[in-house]
Amino acid sequence: MAIAVGAFLNAIGILIGALFGLLLRKPLSLRTQVFFRSTLGAATVFFGLRLVWLNVNGTFLSCLKQLFIVLLAVTLGNLAGKLLHLQKISNRAGRYAALLIGNAQKNRAQNSADGLNACAILFCAAPLGIIGAVADGLSGFFWLLAVKAVMDGLAMASFVKMLRWPAALSAFPVFLVFGVITFACQFYAKSFFDPHGLTSSINAAAGFIACAVALVIFEVRKVELANYLPALAIAPLLAWLLK
Repeated sequence: MAIAVGAFLNAIGILIGALFGLLLRKPLSLRTQVFFRSTLGAATVFFGLRLVWLNVNGTFLSCLKQLFIVLLAVTLGNLAGKLLHLQKISNRAGRYAALLIGNAQKNRAQNSADGLNACAILFCAAPLGIIGAVADGLSGFFWLLAVKAVMDGLAMASFVKMLRWPAALSAFPVFLVFGVITFACQFYAKSFFDPHGLTSSINAAAGFIACAVALVIFEVRKVELANYLPALAIAPLLAWLLK
């Protein structure tokens, strides 16, 4: 897992956030929270667009064709996600995590494991983490997971006050899950897609989905992010069919 830079950063961010939360006597002020939200939203857009920029190249017409393929993949991916009810599955996972958090708060002495499990579910099910791990595995672009590391660290600073220090151990399943995704993309998916020139389409789709994450951070609109994940599989298929 030494190659999983993004997964490592995500885990470290959670641990640092937990330490910060235990040492911090007062919660962050509203002004500070707004600053972090704005900064993280801007960083998500920047690195999402940068990922697109790095993977869309060639002549002007070639770039237009690649952008068309990726945007079509994102649109079809959203339709596929709705058919597969991916967002509903994600919502159920979120409700289960909320239930575990409630149980942990009611009986802290016996249910510390509930807090750990709840945080692990919330952090591992995040669409930004999945697309970040894929981008890291396919091209070494770990910046999306680096942004998520800061997000999760800030969230953990609050969770650790409610759920106590065992919640910080969720950093380990986060590293494991995203490390496995990164490893699989690096050693299996990349070797299949690279020879056919299809890797860039996946990365570009991931970049556009990351930009959609920023809409949620800025509270511009509610976006069903999980439904867009099939675009990562549809993008290379379209790129191959429309060569």
